Amino acid sequence: MRTVETPLILRIVFAIVLWPHGAQMLLGWFGGYGYTGSMQYFTTQAGLPSIIAFLVIFLEFFGSLFILFGLFTRLTAAAMIILFIGMVTSVHLHNGFFMNWYGNMKGEGFEYHLLALGILTTLVISGAGAASLDSILLKKPAK
Repeated sequence: MRTVETPLILRIVFAIVLWPHGAQMLLGWFGGYGYTGSMQYFTTQAGLPSIIAFLVIFLEFFGSLFILFGLFTRLTAAAMIILFIGMVTSVHLHNGFFMNWYGNMKGEGFEYHLLALGILTTLVISGAGAASLDSILLKKPAK
């Protein structure tokens, strides 16, 4: 028996870090551009198809909440792995490993994304854990 609910810790940390980014894109909170501005950026500047742009916004906002509450955790984490790999390969890989801590680089590296990928991969393997909606919903009735 685990003394610490490890997946719960990973889920909370991941959601605390990612959800504000989703709130920037969907709601315009924390200095973000909101849904319309984010869609415009992704479809014009980043060149993403509108369905992919929508999925990015949806996953960062609602997916981080699904992860937090442990709902559809493995599926959501797998989708987010694809999202983060896309972010790394399309934007961050050419900037190198390190984040732009001092503002002297052209963009951000991918070190943050590796941490997120590690958390997400662990959640795909382990599931959400006992303290989750997945656990409640999938609980089999006693015979």
